[in-house]
Amino acid sequence: MYFRTMDRRKFISSGIAAASLPAFYSFSNNREMEGYKRATQEMTIGVITSISNPEEDVKKVRDFGFGYFQAGVAEYTSDVGNGILRACEKYLVTPLTLVCMGPGPYIWNLLEGPSTVGLIPREYREERIRHLKEGIDFCNISGFSGVLAHFGFIPENPKDMLYVEFIGIMKDISDYALKQGKDIYFETGQETPVTLLRAIEDIGSPNLFVNLDVGNLLLYGKANPLDGLKVLARYVRSLHAKDADYPTNPNKLGREYPIPEGQVDFPAIILKL
Repeated sequence: MYFRTMDRRKFISSGIAAASLPAFYSFSNNREMEGYKRATQEMTIGVITSISNPEEDVKKVRDFGFGYFQAGVAEYTSDVGNGILRACEKYLVTPLTLVCMGPGPYIWNLLEGPSTVGLIPREYREERIRHLKEGIDFCNISGFSGVLAHFGFIPENPKDMLYVEFIGIMKDISDYALKQGKDIYFETGQETPVTLLRAIEDIGSPNLFVNLDVGNLLLYGKANPLDGLKVLARYVRSLHAKDADYPTNPNKLGREYPIPEGQVDFPAIILKL
């Protein structure tokens, strides 16, 4: 489970949310409550951060009480990668997935998002494919297990040429990662869970997994998070703890809320995981 956060206030509030979830929700019986407790004890809680200075930024993860992290990294250089390894060893924290997106604009709405996000827009593909492969190479230096990204608004129609092109691109990228022992994580949001499931199975590589962002499924109006989890369950390896509601404006994302003020049923999600 990961909390999307970049500053101290969000670090702290996310930790409080995790600790106090049972107080916010009612459980029908003691058995359900005990099942929830067992499930949470078996989960690793980490944080998403950004790294430009490995020593300082990795230390913050430990200072805020986390032992694991996902991260965006400013530069994919050997100096930065080796710095992350040294800092992780020093502060006893573990890097998991590298958040690897860009270059070019990413506009997070329903109007301009389809033409700017991920690998679906043809305009930015070449640079972004190169950047993803550089990120995979960087994982070997820095200790990350693989790359995590929003890959775009994957078309619902499997005969759409954008879909066909995307499958071919991802076969190449996943093969590149597989040869280096690295994984690729799709973050949910811009497509329905069924479309993402189809894409993963059409690509057909054994190193493809899902980072379930339960808030995004609501923000983009794509699915009830619990239903989405049921569709994607066998591929889900991590989760972003974020609460939200469906869009009411057809051009804008829905509204994000502090946990548990949105529509995500976290106890049900955790029990299903």
